[in-house]
Amino acid sequence: MTRVVLLGASPGPDTSPTGLRLAALPGEPTVAERLRSQLTPLDPRLAVIPSDDVAAALRNLADVAETATESLLIIPENSVVHDELIYQITKTKRGALALVAKEPRPDTEEEAQEDSVPIDEAEPEIGLSRVEGLPVRSRVGKSRVVSVGTAAHAVTRPNAAMLGPVHLSARNAPILAQTCRELAAMAHTFGPDDDLVQLVVFGLVRNGVSVGIRGRRDLFYRRVTTQEEVNEAGAEMAGMDEDRARLNNAVKGADGFFTTFFVSTYSRFIARWAARRGLTPNQVTLISIALGVAAAACFATGDRPWMVLGGVLIYFAFVFDCVDGQVARYARKFGVLGAWLDATFDRFKEYVVFAGLAVGYVVAGHGDDIWIFALAALSLQSVRHLLDFSFGISNRRKPPGQLPTLPLNAPDDRALRQALVRRKVERSQGLRGLLKMWTKAGKFRAVHWARKMIVFPIGERFAAIAITAALFDARITFLTLVIWGSLAAAYTLTGRLMRSLV
Repeated sequence: MTRVVLLGASPGPDTSPTGLRLAALPGEPTVAERLRSQLTPLDPRLAVIPSDDVAAALRNLADVAETATESLLIIPENSVVHDELIYQITKTKRGALALVAKEPRPDTEEEAQEDSVPIDEAEPEIGLSRVEGLPVRSRVGKSRVVSVGTAAHAVTRPNAAMLGPVHLSARNAPILAQTCRELAAMAHTFGPDDDLVQLVVFGLVRNGVSVGIRGRRDLFYRRVTTQEEVNEAGAEMAGMDEDRARLNNAVKGADGFFTTFFVSTYSRFIARWAARRGLTPNQVTLISIALGVAAAACFATGDRPWMVLGGVLIYFAFVFDCVDGQVARYARKFGVLGAWLDATFDRFKEYVVFAGLAVGYVVAGHGDDIWIFALAALSLQSVRHLLDFSFGISNRRKPPGQLPTLPLNAPDDRALRQALVRRKVERSQGLRGLLKMWTKAGKFRAVHWARKMIVFPIGERFAAIAITAALFDARITFLTLVIWGSLAAAYTLTGRLMRSLV
């Protein structure tokens, strides 16, 4: 569940969302009516906090946070937003996430040179530029908010504006409550351009909360204050394909090379077709299992034509293994049974294919020593799965790293920047430095995909089985699985040992 907090706009004929109508949408709902209808399924209670008195609004927000037992979504009431963007924000795994708009990059050579000055050498400043009417008073990095300024707090080289929605996990709710009360006590220092969203993120960052960032990408979000802006927003949003964005978001963004380029390019369309015809993720999983068993039966014949057909079937078994998750994310149908079935029968398909390959090798008269290779491949893969599971459990128990803090009344972020620089230097030494260098190497596409492939994910394993079984025999298939799997195990075990020691 999610606790939703609507930050009401100040009253007035031009700014109140209750009087602004989205003429481009059926029924011409007001901005507030549409947003409430979008958010009610998340939280029927919908806490509404007027924002005309900043101090009172911050205290009210603190009251809500203190009683919250679930995650919090804070969003301005004058927001025009796609349903899919709300969904993506509320499903984040980050402890805190803010929607931001980055300032356009410099176009001139002079501006580019100025932007190349190291942050720790730059002078803090009050952001004066604006993006979509919002002040650019935030400094963001690749994945999180680095610093936020206000009318009375300078930030080093601001490069982004806080658009509106902020999502926080339940564990950060107490920090939000404390932050809001501290901010309320200093409300007299804020200016008319300082809205509540910006102030909340300002306080969270200075209190050491890691606030992740997200852009709109191919989805729509805008805060509106006049009917003209509402008309523009409605027309722009109507021209965007939200369903296509939803479909693209149904595909995992961190898949392996084979899955990314040889499956996900078209499997998403199968997922949409299946979802629109009422197929559930569990039904698609059963199709994948049936194809895997059929592939094992083909391999068990030992005949070349059937081996080729088995290779084709195991490929499509993997395709539908991807489709079931994409159907779940596209149709938003999740369940414990589905997650269990998917994880369990992925292993079942793999191991039943091992058995089919071994049986086919014996039937073809090549000898029964193949069972030693089959047992080696199965044992190696079982150990790898065990290590993956145990490391994942241990990693979730690891407390998040502490970020530097800064008093809310500090006039600029110099001390915060200095602390971050020191932290960066410390993390660049020893094992941390080595891991960081390897992480940075991922910006090169060849290294990125090599790292994805070396761990021998399920897509690469199924591709290796399909190709080697169709072209060669089971001995070559098992040798490929054992050799590549051993390299993958050594690589992942080394990396996890290093990460466990830092």
